[in-house]
Amino acid sequence: MASIDVNNIFSVSPGLFTEKCRELFSFQYDHNPVYRQWCQLSGIGPNEIKTLTDIPALPISFFKTHMITSTHFEPELIFESSGTTQTINSRHLIKDAAIYQKSFEKAFRLFYGEESDWCILALLPSYLERKHSSLVVMADRLIRSTNHPESGFYLDELEKLSQTLQKLEALGQKTLLIGVTFGLLDFAEAYPQQLKNTVVMETGGMKGRRKELTRPEVHALLKTGLGVDLVHSEYGMTELLSQAYSKGEGRFYCPPWMKVMIRDEEDPKLVKESGTGLLQVIDLANIYSCSFIATEDVGRVYEDGSFEVWGRLDNTDIRGCSLLVI
Repeated sequence: MASIDVNNIFSVSPGLFTEKCRELFSFQYDHNPVYRQWCQLSGIGPNEIKTLTDIPALPISFFKTHMITSTHFEPELIFESSGTTQTINSRHLIKDAAIYQKSFEKAFRLFYGEESDWCILALLPSYLERKHSSLVVMADRLIRSTNHPESGFYLDELEKLSQTLQKLEALGQKTLLIGVTFGLLDFAEAYPQQLKNTVVMETGGMKGRRKELTRPEVHALLKTGLGVDLVHSEYGMTELLSQAYSKGEGRFYCPPWMKVMIRDEEDPKLVKESGTGLLQVIDLANIYSCSFIATEDVGRVYEDGSFEVWGRLDNTDIRGCSLLVI
């Protein structure tokens, strides 16, 4: 088996999720030499997989040191985590850009409806500046899909952003203001206002830019500064092709083709479907890289599959959205 039916990935039902994971595990075990070696070192092969918690998760740091590909291909896209000259960045080689587009479009519509209903304003670098950022690629596509004349990137244009928001508010236009956390905090401080028709969504990113704050502290500042009752959040990363969303209070929900579990900090082989510890992600959209990822994020997974992110494990590298504009 050298390919997977993409449509089956995005239409998977809860009852067939485990079966699809076993199928994808076998495919990646056969066609991803790095992942196969990791599974062999873990003493797990396809015949040992009885439940989801049996599937070995590849440490996310491997994306910094190895080419994580299932089958051989020339990538259509290469996503790279943000960083400085002193950091080693993750690289995610994308065989088929259409899979990523289908993943983020279906997830956005699942949680927020059609793009054409929205005006999307992004406090992010433009696509031309960061074309290897998976977040920027997603935002660029969603912005263009709105077909709204005011949709666009506003990272270095806070005054223009404020004026645009006021105009959209006066028109009653449903608006999404999405941005890195420090960018939203800077905007809320410089241009405080009362937003009634706007969803504010933070994508993370504080390290190296501001005093480190907890998510509740960040949300409290944004609620006060921008006059919103709730702050939404997006959970995604370079190494994943899917995103989870929170519509408030920092509790994230996954699309049907994504699942988050918990592994023990002391014993990484001890994995549970709920509880507290390190987050472990299954992303079926990662067909041609690796769908089973052990992150460095600490949090909690609830019995209904929703989860919270409390922070990153100590002594891990500064990474991600916080470095997008450095």
